[in-house]
Amino acid sequence: MGDNSNVYANNLPPGFRFYPTDEELVVHFLQRKAALLPCHPDVIPDLHLYPYDPWELDGKALSEGKQWYFYSRRTQNRNTNNGYWKATGMEEAVVNGSSSRRVGIKRYLVFYIGDGEGVKTNWIMHEYRLSDSDSSSTSGTRSSKRRPHISKMDYSKWVVCRVYETNSSSDGEDDGRELSCLDEVFLSLDDLDEINNWH
Repeated sequence: MGDNSNVYANNLPPGFRFYPTDEELVVHFLQRKAALLPCHPDVIPDLHLYPYDPWELDGKALSEGKQWYFYSRRTQNRNTNNGYWKATGMEEAVVNGSSSRRVGIKRYLVFYIGDGEGVKTNWIMHEYRLSDSDSSSTSGTRSSKRRPHISKMDYSKWVVCRVYETNSSSDGEDDGRELSCLDEVFLSLDDLDEINNWH
């Protein structure tokens, strides 16, 4: 890893680590980003993810342990220099713990090396976006009225991403990230899609 791998984490007070929950990523970071409000602490950088391969995120995204966080624009093009991110097809609601209201959507993607079918890797991305109702209500805030040149559609285009590599038996080290039951289900469904393509 490069010397600048924690350049964005330097904005955190000493002793603090960045391990947000799904709800915190959506409510405390993504909603404020979409509303053009300042985030405190301002540690997650903007990154045009594509064309970067996941192993190139070091020094470009907020690094905490072996996880990388960044804001990006929603796009259909998920190709990088050496491969592509493939969505598993499954989405999960992100719910506000106190009100039980859906505040966002979590999408799972897996990185493949090569073109066409590609070779599946251990790199995983969680892509969080605001729910449609939340992004449309955000566009009516006072912040948007002060910036009339920014369109309503602009607010729904931001996502916040968490990227990590699952345990690899080659290095024998724990990456500090365990798969949840839902992660394993979503990733296994991705394998089912590949099997069904054989028929």
